[in-house]
Amino acid sequence: MTQSLHVGCAMWTLKSWQGRFVEHPLPAQERLRAYAGWCNAVEGNTTFYATPSPDTVASWAEQTDPGFRFVLKLPKHITHERRLLEADEPLRIFLEAMSPLGPRIHTLWIQLPGSFGPADLPTLDRFLQGLPPRHRYAVEVRHASFFENPGPLEEVLSATGAEWIPFDTTAFFETPPTSDAEREAWTKKPRMPRRTVALTDRPIVRYLGRDSTAETVAGWQPWITTVVDWLREGRSPTVFLHTPDNADAPDLARRFHTEVRTRFPSLAPLPDPTPIAPLTLF
Repeated sequence: MTQSLHVGCAMWTLKSWQGRFVEHPLPAQERLRAYAGWCNAVEGNTTFYATPSPDTVASWAEQTDPGFRFVLKLPKHITHERRLLEADEPLRIFLEAMSPLGPRIHTLWIQLPGSFGPADLPTLDRFLQGLPPRHRYAVEVRHASFFENPGPLEEVLSATGAEWIPFDTTAFFETPPTSDAEREAWTKKPRMPRRTVALTDRPIVRYLGRDSTAETVAGWQPWITTVVDWLREGRSPTVFLHTPDNADAPDLARRFHTEVRTRFPSLAPLPDPTPIAPLTLF
């Protein structure tokens, strides 16, 4: 299997990207296509809040190539409200709604609340054991005990071939915030350690940088080494780049890919984005 590195952002549309990374104005039904010219993966955060209509999901498929990777977050009704209990019917509805994406569904992402701790592992185990085998699954945890003693969670995940998604916020929390966007993120983002252990051949990383590009790039250097090592081991990772305002996220994602490719030259380059026409007054 040819190793690949997919990179992306936390969303595929943002006001500050218009006229910089994508055309402005751009119809809603074309925004994902434009984003896919910059990145080859995206976090499906919107599905956490509501399950979209089949027509909406069909539009996502129409705007992306089959090799594009969606990492789709399970609805909060399943993960946070029901806490993985008695969730068969909402899960069925969600999976049916996502089906138009076909092979673009890279992984279904089970983000668990900070209150979901080691005592809840039997619940997670039962939930994972009952999931349809046609999809890949990955779990993101926020309870500190899992990082202090990762073995029991790793055993549960490995039993079903599920991955552990780290959200690395260490670079962000190294120094106090210096802008409104950083101050807001300071109060909302979890303080998570850097975890670089891959359980499967398709690891997924979420990385939060700073407003400063230099600080963001400096903070991701350990990940460059880890991702290159994963590629040499035959793995094909996906990395999502976050900053407090995400204004430069598409460009940063491509820069990360380029830095990895410098050290792993056999990695295929990303396609060139569609040039953006200059803004005019008329």
